[in-house]
Amino acid sequence: MGTLTRTVKDSAVMLSAIAGYDEKENTSAKREKIDYLNAIKDNIKGLKIGIAKEFFGLGMDEDVKQNIENAIEFYKQNGAKLVDIHLPNIGDSLPVYYVLSSAEASSNLGRFDGIRFGKREEGKDLIQTYFNSRTKGFGKEVKRRIMLGNFVLSSGYHDAYYKKAEAVRALLKQEFAVAFESCDIILTPTSPSVAFKLGEKTSDHIKMYLNDIYTVAVNVIGVPAISVPCGENQIGLPIGLQLIAKHFDEVTLLSVANYFEEHFKEGKL
Repeated sequence: MGTLTRTVKDSAVMLSAIAGYDEKENTSAKREKIDYLNAIKDNIKGLKIGIAKEFFGLGMDEDVKQNIENAIEFYKQNGAKLVDIHLPNIGDSLPVYYVLSSAEASSNLGRFDGIRFGKREEGKDLIQTYFNSRTKGFGKEVKRRIMLGNFVLSSGYHDAYYKKAEAVRALLKQEFAVAFESCDIILTPTSPSVAFKLGEKTSDHIKMYLNDIYTVAVNVIGVPAISVPCGENQIGLPIGLQLIAKHFDEVTLLSVANYFEEHFKEGKL
């Protein structure tokens, strides 16, 4: 679950509204509710920010690299301590994510048959109703993930793909846990490239997937993260900075992101 907002503080307001235990949702955690907006701190002195060199070897554009380095220098000059961390298997998070998310999509979307859940398109009989409902109720990307999910969960490939992806997920969780023993926040780019034109890469879904290389690890291991603008390239296209925190440490995450948003000026560290 995530929100798209104009500012970090707006995101804090939204998180305060949606966070909390739901007795009808067995994946939600029983934790005390927090007013995230009032919990934001305007101080990063002594904060430890982890930088993993592995993130910088994943096809990052030069414009992105320069702006991320500027953000790192900003935090350093404002009292944060930079810590080298290692995430040697971070490059595997992309295939792991698409195996697991596709498997989850195929199983969870099975209920959307047009009878009890989802869009319903009538047919001449029950089978045709199923067919019409799923044809018109799902977009191309959803259909693609359902097909991929059915493949990786099938009897001949379950061990080769799904179980192996789960094993790598466990490895990534362990690597992040070790990294967070020496830092409070992990800093990465949001994407290896600048924003592209609307519809420019939709015909090549592999290239679209590759743009997720920095963010999917968060989804795989279930830690909170936020993306904030940190600059532009030479023709004015935006570049994003991603900050990652420990489980349930959204207060630190929002504080660090808000400090950057309110105090960082491009070209002025």
